[in-house]
Amino acid sequence: MKTALSIAGSDCSGGAGIQADIKTMTMNGVYAMSAITALTAQNTTGVTGISEVTPEFLALQLDSIFTDIRPDAVKIGMVASSDLIKVIASKLKEYGAENIVVDPVMVATSGSALIKNDAVETMVKELLPISTLVTPNIPESEILSGMVIRTEEEMLAAAKKIGDDYGCAVLLKGGHSINDANDLLYADGEFKWFYGKRINNSNTHGTGCTLSSAIASNLAKGYSVDEAVKKAKEYISGALEAMLDLGKGSGPMKHNFDLTGRFAE
Repeated sequence: MKTALSIAGSDCSGGAGIQADIKTMTMNGVYAMSAITALTAQNTTGVTGISEVTPEFLALQLDSIFTDIRPDAVKIGMVASSDLIKVIASKLKEYGAENIVVDPVMVATSGSALIKNDAVETMVKELLPISTLVTPNIPESEILSGMVIRTEEEMLAAAKKIGDDYGCAVLLKGGHSINDANDLLYADGEFKWFYGKRINNSNTHGTGCTLSSAIASNLAKGYSVDEAVKKAKEYISGALEAMLDLGKGSGPMKHNFDLTGRFAE
């Protein structure tokens, strides 16, 4: 069985972070593991607290994973501090990790900031150059590229700049601010649009975590970046179309929408 590791923060309400990643990886057919970077007190309405692990404890988690059940892919989500990012980059290099997907989580769906300013600089210096794919949304892409993005042409320019600057593939997520969930992949010097359909569902908590975890799962199974993105977008569309409605704010998706086994009855 193929394996995947999520390095991210915990979401106690279950819609994003480690919890969303494990659900997604399981539903996409791989064995899921996790290294927790922080505990968060959050729900569908916002984040009320963040408690980071120490760099030493994060290193111990990563050592435990790589020396026993080696992951075929690694997804990196919320990492709030520079020191933790340095540990992750160092350990991934030490163990020769492959199929690294970075979701540069900077702001929660609710609008709460999730990363310190100096950590962004460390991320682009230490983490992006060793990644296979980075999956920023529009605001994150503006930070990473230093460009304003308001049109599809500006999406093309920003994706190319990020990819060329850091030597990784880029999936720039359009979202509804520019188009109907159309995402742009820039890889190996070529562009490809992935056209999504507008799904009238306001419950989008954890969509970024879910998409990047689904991509990592597909890379673990041996799919190309192109095919991994295609299959991941199909999965997230299904999770949104299931119209789960939980919580008082932007609720979670139904990650297990395709769970039909007898134990789910």
